[in-house]
This record gives sequence, structure tokens and C-alpha cells, in this order.
Amino acid sequence: MSDIDQPILSVKNLTKRFGDRIAVNDASFDLWQGEVLAIVGESGSGKTTLLNCASARMTPDVGQVSFRTRHEGVVDVYKLSEAARRLLSRTDWGYVHQNPADGLRMDVSAGANVGERLMALGERHYGRIRNEAAQWLSRVEMQQDRIDESPQTFSGGMRQRLQIARNLVTRPRLVFMDEPTSGLDVSVQAKLLDLLRTLTHQLDLASIIVTHDLAVARLLAHRMLVMKDGCIVEQGLTDQVLDDPQHPYTQLLVSSVLLP
Repeated sequence: MSDIDQPILSVKNLTKRFGDRIAVNDASFDLWQGEVLAIVGESGSGKTTLLNCASARMTPDVGQVSFRTRHEGVVDVYKLSEAARRLLSRTDWGYVHQNPADGLRMDVSAGANVGERLMALGERHYGRIRNEAAQWLSRVEMQQDRIDESPQTFSGGMRQRLQIARNLVTRPRLVFMDEPTSGLDVSVQAKLLDLLRTLTHQLDLASIIVTHDLAVARLLAHRMLVMKDGCIVEQGLTDQVLDDPQHPYTQLLVSSVLLP
């Protein structure tokens, strides 16, 4: 089977409990190269827990996550050593937090935040690191002359752009995003969504985005999963799910908002 016939990420039968509460119950899905998948649902539905288990930030009680690497074929993520998983998270994977301060080092410059991931891969030439960081600031529509400024001086939208640059500088093939536009002003959110849509297309990124906003899912995602009480209750092409929802819960979600 060729790479093009294999998903880049395969999640099988994930279950995660917190005490007596089942946060994720027997969840399975595949993700393909260049595809954006949205996970939607109300607060407490289990969508962020599923994202964290799929990205190896949280260990499930049951289930398997397989990733198709660049050079070693398909690997079972939870059978990798901790060091190998950390390397994966710094190279082929990215993770964009809802709160950008959680994904940035707030006590160093914007350039250092971007360059740090390159240094983690062994790059030591200061000029090349700085040049690459400056290019990525431009790519996420930030001014290059702010490269030496601290993220503490940036607005929320600029911090999120910086976090995106920090994640993409190593040219990952898969990016996990947890409510990346939540809490931003509407105009800032619209510009950031446009940036994300452009970058995922240009870089042929596979992406999983958690959102409670169905309009965000409509704009960014090719497919979507709908979660309720830890279970995936519906999945399919985004337009198909939103225009013709089959599950009563999905119908309720769609009817409660005005979609473009």
C-alpha cells in the first residue's frame, strides 16, 4: 500500500476516564495528509480530551494512535519511548493552544520563540536561525522589526500568530489546534482564520482543530466529528453534516446557530 493510500494519523477505540466519568468513549477516526478535521461539541463533550489523547499529551486508558512517519513508516505512538515522542512533537507535529501563553515562552523574544524549535533539531548557526525566524514572522503577517520584542508586549491575536509561527517553522506534517481563535475579537478572529486556511493549504498540512464554533468548522475543515458525552455521535464531510445533520444532537447544535 502506498503512502497516499494510508492515513497520516489513525485513532482506534480511544477511551479516557477521570474517576467515574468517561471523558472519551471508544473514539475512532482517520486523518489524511492535507486534510483538516474539526472536532465540535458543547463544553464538556470530550473534544479537548480526545485531542490531547490523539496528540500524546494525555495517555488514554484504552486505544491506539498510529502515525505515518516520514522515514520509518507507521508507528504506534504509545509504544514509542518518551524521548521519541518528544522528538515527534518538535518535528512532525505541532500543537496550537487556546491560550497562546501556554505555547510560548513569554520571557524570551519573538525570534527566540520561533528559533528555539530549530535549535531543538540541532541548528546552531545564529544567522540562519534569525533569518528563518524573521521569514516566519512575515509569513504569519507580523512585522519583522518586532523580532526582538517580548510576547508580553503583543496583543492576543499577535501572540497566537507567533505561536503558529513557532509551530510551523520545523515544517510539521500534522498540527493539533485547541480553540485557536477563542477569546479574540471578531475582526482579529476572521484574519487569523484566513491565515490558518491559507497556511494549511500552502503547506499541505494535516490538522485537527477543536472548536465550539460551527462557523469556524465550516470555514476551515474538510470533515468534522460531533461529540456528545464523550462519544462521537456523527461524522462526515463538513458541509454534509452541517447542511443535513442526522443525529438529533447535531440537529440541535446546528439549529441553535446561524451558519454562513
